[in-house]
Amino acid sequence: MKNKRKDSIIVGFALFSMFFGAGNLIFPPSLGNTLGDKYLLGIIGFVLTGVGLPLLAILACSKGNGTFESITNKISPKFTLILTTVLFFAIGPLLAIPRTAATTFEISILPFFPNWSPVIMMAIYFLINLFFVLRRSSIIDTIGKFLTPALIIILIIIIVKGIINPIGDIASTGATNVISYSLLEGYQTMDALAGLLFSSVITSSIVSKGYKGKEINSVLLNSSFIAVIGLAFVYGGLTFIGAHTVNLVDSNISNTALLVFISKKILGTSGILLIGIAIGLACLTTSIGLLTTGSTFFEKVTNGKLSYKFNAIAISLMSYIIACQGVDKIVKLSVPILNVLYPVAITLIAVTMFNKFLTNVIAVRFAVYASLIFGVLFQLFGSSLNFMPLANIGFGWVLPTIIALGIGCFIKENK
Repeated sequence: MKNKRKDSIIVGFALFSMFFGAGNLIFPPSLGNTLGDKYLLGIIGFVLTGVGLPLLAILACSKGNGTFESITNKISPKFTLILTTVLFFAIGPLLAIPRTAATTFEISILPFFPNWSPVIMMAIYFLINLFFVLRRSSIIDTIGKFLTPALIIILIIIIVKGIINPIGDIASTGATNVISYSLLEGYQTMDALAGLLFSSVITSSIVSKGYKGKEINSVLLNSSFIAVIGLAFVYGGLTFIGAHTVNLVDSNISNTALLVFISKKILGTSGILLIGIAIGLACLTTSIGLLTTGSTFFEKVTNGKLSYKFNAIAISLMSYIIACQGVDKIVKLSVPILNVLYPVAITLIAVTMFNKFLTNVIAVRFAVYASLIFGVLFQLFGSSLNFMPLANIGFGWVLPTIIALGIGCFIKENK
């Protein structure tokens, strides 16, 4: 028997868990440290792209049959295949998986064993990954169900204590373009990209509970509210605490070192140990899940020509090489990639959310291709294109995309 309130809460926690990545926790404190007294605007910007966009991605996909393909096939099947492959590389071996390994080393191991080699420790990390992935063991999933609540409890303690007893004073950093900077920082969560790919999991879960048609969106909206509150509390709280560290740490402190500093400042040495263990194990469960999903996807897309085992080993090796560069270098690598992928993702989400009005497929194609082309152009030519509206704050692709959409609306479809 359906119980809308109960089911909305269950799905809400599922959404929260899907987007709550241990690796994401390194960005809000750093954002607060960078913005200082302008942290509130930073929270708004970060939450919009780090929380709002992922949830809109799932709502957009639910307008089709709950899958990413349902909103991209109107562009073209080849476009769907290429974009899906690129997204899986982004949230897999290029960025997300290496970041979990590097974060684990820098937060869970380095503070206690500063002389241990990252090359050796990350090799061990990926061997552990492969042990579970190749066996397709459910043990790690079971562990993961306990890890997320444990990590949340630790974070709640840190955030509440950090709010009640601030660790320092909030100071001005002279930050400019705060909203645009924070919006772009929200890209680093990569959750909007993950939301597009994994939306079918959430939608299928709601359908399996007996909901149909408009009921699905109703449950999604209710559960989204729950997820937004939870994520906004974690991200907002850590940004607020980070804003109190402006005069306590060097401005060049790394993202991971800042989180370790905050944990120690608030909870002492035990804080470093607790958050180190929780984040390390949570990163491990995340990377195992991503590695399993990626290996399965590439086996399916190649019709078995690339086996699950081969994919798992290949993705692990690629991830290992990138992970050895360290978190900060991975973040720098991710900036141009995400600045190309996010305009496309945002455009797809927007045209799908307004699909009642945007019925011309040509207009949709024009908009999506324009967002992709200008996303690439701004990465290739950078400041030389700053004469375009919004370009100097990282959103120069917006106006060309809107213009392309408008032009497409005047072109009749061949039916």
